[in-house]
Amino acid sequence: MSSNPGTRAPFDPDSARRTVFQALIDAQREWGGGRIALVDGDDRALSYDEIIRASFALGSALKAGTRAGECVGVMLPTGAAGALTFFALSAFGRIPTMLNFTAGVAGLKSALRTALVKRVITAHRLVELAGLEELIAGLTGTEIVYLEDVRKNLSLVNKLTAVVGKMAPNFLAARPDPKKPAVILFTSGTEGQPKGVALSHENLLVNVAQVRSHVGILATDVIFNPLPVFHCFGLTGGTILPLIAGIRVICHPSPKQPKEIVRRIRQHGATILLSTDTFINQYARTADDGEMASLRMAVCGAERLRDETRAFVRRKTGITLLEGYGVTETAPVVAVNQIETNRPGTVGQLMPGMEARLEPVEGIPGAGRLFLRGPNVMLGYIKPDAPGRIVPPEGGWHDTGDVVSIDEDGFIAIRGRLKRFAKIGGETVSLAVVENIAAALWPDNAHAAVTVPDGRKGEQIVLITDARDVRREKLIAWARNHGVSELSVPRRVVMVESIPLLATGKTDYVTVQKLAESDPKIGDPRT
Repeated sequence: MSSNPGTRAPFDPDSARRTVFQALIDAQREWGGGRIALVDGDDRALSYDEIIRASFALGSALKAGTRAGECVGVMLPTGAAGALTFFALSAFGRIPTMLNFTAGVAGLKSALRTALVKRVITAHRLVELAGLEELIAGLTGTEIVYLEDVRKNLSLVNKLTAVVGKMAPNFLAARPDPKKPAVILFTSGTEGQPKGVALSHENLLVNVAQVRSHVGILATDVIFNPLPVFHCFGLTGGTILPLIAGIRVICHPSPKQPKEIVRRIRQHGATILLSTDTFINQYARTADDGEMASLRMAVCGAERLRDETRAFVRRKTGITLLEGYGVTETAPVVAVNQIETNRPGTVGQLMPGMEARLEPVEGIPGAGRLFLRGPNVMLGYIKPDAPGRIVPPEGGWHDTGDVVSIDEDGFIAIRGRLKRFAKIGGETVSLAVVENIAAALWPDNAHAAVTVPDGRKGEQIVLITDARDVRREKLIAWARNHGVSELSVPRRVVMVESIPLLATGKTDYVTVQKLAESDPKIGDPRT
């Protein structure tokens, strides 16, 4: 296992002044058309030549009945199908609109209305394996296109387009303004109705350049990506970046298959894993000694990396965990630690070319509400109440809604989302601290804290946990022994079989909130 910090590319924002598909064509030239670039979940390997050729053939077929600049829905798992569909649409100037097939009928219909999507591309295999028949039936008024049918019915024109495209890709590829939308993604909706996020070609490619200049990558690296392509980390970090950087990427259709993922990491000699706290914990527990030995680092985002996870994974596998921070609105990477300057408790330093400012938050000293500006900040939101209209961030500054502190060396520590603080008897309490107390006592379990109204103190904290022996007395004792205010001890504890998660591994706080507000007989509440 190597601790080599790798090689950093100089940050060159000019490299982003092209389309995403043009960047793929340039990578084909730079790394060689025969080079294996992507390995699918069934271990089928695709070279750059095959990706370019398939993108032109598929794009030629998919563009029929659509217009340049139109949003086309993509509902596919991580892998060759998702990547090829993304680039196929991009090659002909359509805007891939990445859809979360775990969001339910109401969430998907809202997304389709918001982005004015009339056509959704999916696959029979996904629908069958994921049991999405009812979801598809619920998308009334939307044209559903199945990739298997498209491939089976490719015309002579589609096939000739693929041949010409491979020989003269620049002649056929669309060339929209790099500052125009390249993809529409949706916020996770953990705390409200999801909004569309419009990211330009420049946003995506600048973020790729920022990451390559900040995180050392070796020419021999192999990235393992099990994160969904409807999540920006899985799309930019796990699909676009490796293909442009000439780094082989091993795709896996779901992060929720620890045994299979561990087996494939070993099989392919993966050296970099993209993950979250929740999933890396599962993989390390599943792995036998030495099974993840090829990994030199795991880059973890989407949720807080717990100290308990960091210690356990290091002890069990020896892998270096690098915590980072990103939001969909910044394409997504904002900050990430480095192997040689890995500061636990922080998410590292800001990407080059970005600015940050903090606005004071009452009751939270030494920290502030984080605003970001830079070339990777989105074009703007598309909101459900104004479908199709991109509303740019005011003055170019994106309000993250996160409360952070930044030390003298520029390392950022996330204190929590502004909505994840409670007001208890006039005092401000971080719900992340509440979860940290529970995690310190029961590190092998999952915990989520929310608030419910309280007639006397305004709000009270409820801890939802899958641990079986949680007692308030233990929480109170830990808080006293560690100098933590007892206001951070939940008033009520509800025990459940499992903590609801989103497909990205984040806690599903909408569902957790409903659990807390439901009849106390649900679960096993104790005070």
